[in-house]
Amino acid sequence: MKKLLGLFLALAMSFPAGAAIVDNVEAIGRIDVIGADSNRTPVGFPTAASRVMAGLSADLTEDVKANVLFTYVTPWDGSLSGNTVNGYQDNIYLSAANVVLSNLFDCFELTLGRQFYGDEDSMTMYFGPKSGYMAATRQDPMSLEAAKLTYADDFKSVTLLAGKTAEDAPVVPGVSSYDIYGADIRLNLTDAMKAQVYGYALKESSADPEYTGFYGAKLSYLPEAFGLSLEAARGHEGNRLIKEGADTPYFVKLDASLNMDAFTPRAAFLYQKGMVSPFSTYAPGLVAGKYLTPEFNYGGVIANARIFNVGVDYNWKKMKFALDGFAFQDRTAQSAATLEADLTATYQHNESVELFAGVGYAKLGGDLKEQNEAQDATVYQLGTTIRF
Repeated sequence: MKKLLGLFLALAMSFPAGAAIVDNVEAIGRIDVIGADSNRTPVGFPTAASRVMAGLSADLTEDVKANVLFTYVTPWDGSLSGNTVNGYQDNIYLSAANVVLSNLFDCFELTLGRQFYGDEDSMTMYFGPKSGYMAATRQDPMSLEAAKLTYADDFKSVTLLAGKTAEDAPVVPGVSSYDIYGADIRLNLTDAMKAQVYGYALKESSADPEYTGFYGAKLSYLPEAFGLSLEAARGHEGNRLIKEGADTPYFVKLDASLNMDAFTPRAAFLYQKGMVSPFSTYAPGLVAGKYLTPEFNYGGVIANARIFNVGVDYNWKKMKFALDGFAFQDRTAQSAATLEADLTATYQHNESVELFAGVGYAKLGGDLKEQNEAQDATVYQLGTTIRF
């Protein structure tokens, strides 16, 4: 970090004052402040934290853009109280440092360096800052050191990826980094119907088998009146993409919603055997998915599970209210289900600033009841997100 900051300073001092080094420089980043309380706080889990992400984006030359973004996460538990300047500096890490070449050969976009990747609501692949409840209390955003090549037109988008996870922000405990190779193809079949097919191979030298990965597809039908989507994915292992092991993980996820102007009823169902991907950001519920099992990405509440969710959103002026009910149960329904009810409210102050609050109650069953030695759990949350 010191060498990187020193390099920036040296570059700045090596040009005469007023010299035009780059064009269209803009600040990029976000600030998240989130607090929560519960009658079942996990050991070592902070009740409040803040995350500051700040950096610059600039045009180096025509069709070449550079991005640099730093992140600092502070748990409000007093652990950094009285620290030195060097101690605070050690908690700042580089989240993004890349160049983007647009209109390459008049049709491609190439991104090189440390970067974010994927969609935040993805069941399988997302590297980047998580939004909303408890986002700032996890060590994110995760980043990729990668080369990403994209071709896109009105009908299709094809992305090829080769890289590795950033070693200073490990994704899975005990795994320093993964090499990742993959492709993501998206098609606009009609104005309302979208299709996606993806596949990724992962290599981790100390693992057995050395190669793992996953592949899947998603079909969405999204007219104005309602929405339907179905996604399925399977894991693989070995030295080729679709070579499955003896106990292959897989999932099927169905989502549905109905647009009734101010009201939006919705429902979701997930059936999952094992962990298809270590990079999933799916975290259902305020209690079971986000608070009682903060390590959900490595198993937690969604591995070997069947999850039902019904809910409704209500929009009123700048406010959005959401009421949700969840049933979490093991995949084969051999133990009692955990039942959860959540109520959340979001106030959109403007395009860049939102405030949110919520309360969740869960009657614990199965493994969650054994792990937390209780039959119920309540979580209260309050926070804000500022983007710039």
